[in-house]
Amino acid sequence: MKYLAIACSALLTLSWHASANQSDDEYDYIDVPKSDQIADLSDDDYDGVVNARDLCTGTPRGASVDNDGCETYIESEDKKQLKVLFANDSDEITPAFITQIRTMAEFLDAYPETSIELQGFASKTGNAEHNLDLSKRRAKAVREALISYGVSHTRIKTIGFGDSVLDDLGESQVSHALNRRVVATVVGYKGSVINEWNIFTTKKK
Repeated sequence: MKYLAIACSALLTLSWHASANQSDDEYDYIDVPKSDQIADLSDDDYDGVVNARDLCTGTPRGASVDNDGCETYIESEDKKQLKVLFANDSDEITPAFITQIRTMAEFLDAYPETSIELQGFASKTGNAEHNLDLSKRRAKAVREALISYGVSHTRIKTIGFGDSVLDDLGESQVSHALNRRVVATVVGYKGSVINEWNIFTTKKK
């Protein structure tokens, strides 16, 4: 009987402690308040800058941007050049220069903010009036070729200089051939966009 009384007393003590601990662990939980979204945090070009602060909409996907959402450009050291040579007293484009013209058309397609000025020239052979007209026709021939590859005519300006600006001042046949030309100046090209660094980038950030 003595041992039974001790056992019952121990059980009552454990039961009381368990009840007390359970009471201590009970808390009144309060629901987390829900906030109402007032500001517009839309980011239409997905550059990480919300529309309300984005000064450069339409940022290329993956481009590195500043706090205003504007992409960073690499200054272009490599000029986008086009130089087409012509036979004497001719405005016909030879097949040797078709690839160069097509490459320029592809570049203009990749950078729609750019435009191009085609400058036509002639050698000193012939009279000045004829050479001026010939230089204009050469520039227009290259213009038509670019248009045939999909470049809008509104992005192409042509100008003829005749024989007033020579690339080579010599009197040889080679010098004359170098002066019968059309060259291009690309307007509005800032350079290539710097892409944002990510885990797949091979260069260090």
